[in-house]
Amino acid sequence: MSEIEDAPNQETAAITFADLDIDPRVLQALSDVGYETPSPIQAATIPPLLEGRDVVGLAQTGTGKTAAFAVPILSRIDTTKKRPQALVLAPTRELALQVAEAFGKYSTHIPGLHVLPIYGGQAYGVQLAGLRRGAQVIVGTPGRVIDHLAKGTLDISELEYLVLDEADEMLTMGFQEDVERILADTPETKQVALFSATMPGAIRRLSKKYLKDPQEITVKSKTTTSANTTQRWVSVSHQRKLDALTRILEVESFEAMIIFVRTKQATEDLAEKLRARGFSAAAINGDIVQAQRERTIGQLKSGALDILVATDVAARGLDVDRISHVVNYDIPHDTESYVHRIGRTGRAGRTGDALLFVTPRERHLLKSIERATRQPVAEMQLPSIDDVNAQRVSKFYDAITEALASENLQLFRTFIEDYEREHDVPLADIAAALALMSRDGESFLLEHEPEPVAAPRRERDPRERPARRFDDGPKVGRDGQEMATYRISVGKRHRVQPGAIVGAIANEGGLRRGDFGHISIRADHSLVELPKDLPAQTLDALRATRISGVLIQLQPDSGAPGGRPSSNYRGRDDRGGDRRSGGERRGSGDFTHRKDRGDRREQSGGGFRGRD
Repeated sequence: MSEIEDAPNQETAAITFADLDIDPRVLQALSDVGYETPSPIQAATIPPLLEGRDVVGLAQTGTGKTAAFAVPILSRIDTTKKRPQALVLAPTRELALQVAEAFGKYSTHIPGLHVLPIYGGQAYGVQLAGLRRGAQVIVGTPGRVIDHLAKGTLDISELEYLVLDEADEMLTMGFQEDVERILADTPETKQVALFSATMPGAIRRLSKKYLKDPQEITVKSKTTTSANTTQRWVSVSHQRKLDALTRILEVESFEAMIIFVRTKQATEDLAEKLRARGFSAAAINGDIVQAQRERTIGQLKSGALDILVATDVAARGLDVDRISHVVNYDIPHDTESYVHRIGRTGRAGRTGDALLFVTPRERHLLKSIERATRQPVAEMQLPSIDDVNAQRVSKFYDAITEALASENLQLFRTFIEDYEREHDVPLADIAAALALMSRDGESFLLEHEPEPVAAPRRERDPRERPARRFDDGPKVGRDGQEMATYRISVGKRHRVQPGAIVGAIANEGGLRRGDFGHISIRADHSLVELPKDLPAQTLDALRATRISGVLIQLQPDSGAPGGRPSSNYRGRDDRGGDRRSGGERRGSGDFTHRKDRGDRREQSGGGFRGRD
């Protein structure tokens, strides 16, 4: 086992990529993107992987692990073979996209090489076309990989290289059975690289079972974030992000701000919504031409623009002193991106603020950031409605004070005095009317949401016999939200398990564990308690979700004939209501009696809504 610091020292600083016996075409691609000196994990991992040894790499996200396994794989790939030679398993679709993008970047000068990401949430047609074309490198999430194995559309019987990226994260998210099933389907002769931030017992057992005399390499990370930057995070659901951001923009005092999102389309959408709310915002992404990019950044520097909505790639090299705040609207799925993002503020001795939006399902990413940077990120509370209203009133007073100093005041004073004499209206009423006109009919103060009114309670006739139904009992979730019963078109005959239902619905619908009530699995369908008022876009996403390859066709349950078990029956099929969606799952790796079963828990989020 070798242990190294994630910081240059005399020994690693003297090593260049040219010293590592890398394929010249890969070396040229690394040079094209400006890479000359390998990071510690790359310098320690690339040589044994090039020699054909199995490797266990213990390092935090953001230390350069992707290049550490991509470079040796690309240096040894055979482009004349039109079949999968390398498979990289990643815990989330976002990380899978990010890894696939990196492979594409490092293989620019290798003609005939095809890299294919396969993950849940994407139509099968695109993936099937890529597999038919003969992709040599497959980057996928465990659930979708098993889907293709079960359909016979992916053949890994001649696989030569297998990488488990963020292995501890995959096990935490409940993919242990899936990962072991995939490993069991691969040839004994394959080379395996396992990368993990930690080494829990489950990872150690996995390594002993499937890796051959691996070289273990540990990288100890150092803090890389600026001490001048205050880091805070706020817990917010995906649906409330825009409202949360709007409140922060109204209350927080900032000079200029960059808001980071994951995709090009998201930059345009968010910038447009912010402009509609009266903020000076613009988007930059990889599709914007250089002239427009320079014009937009010039406006940010001059103060003509206050908010820039950007992707990671588009913000590279951006250096504007007046940026006081960085907002991670979409949490980055690797520490390196987080460090680069918040490095846009707190420069040249100035102080800066970094805000991080974290949905309940992304809490593990926050912990990864804190572990990797070795700095705590303080939790902040969203500004309340009263805070926002107080700030609006204060700004209104400031605007009046500023207008009183205007040179044009006398002209309008004459108009107002004339109006007062002619209409006999008090000056205060005229001023209020002018203020109202300036709002263009919009409400000035935010209003508190009304408290829900409880329905009147009906006294039940004691002679009445209660019907025994699944949806009897309290229809209130763990967070006090009203629940409803939904029907999905998968059941026992599909060999579906509660964990698969929770994982698929949570990941595709952006829900969290507390949003689930009872789950009852029947012969050809299942019943699931979910929040009553699911947004339309969530319902649309869930209707198109698949479990075990079957469309679940989620819809509100309209009731059922007698004989349906009541919610008080906590038999074997109702365990899903209390079962956690993450954590290790039972399984020894023997899948002979579970060949067609595979949890479809593609993470949405998780790993990583891809970059540009």
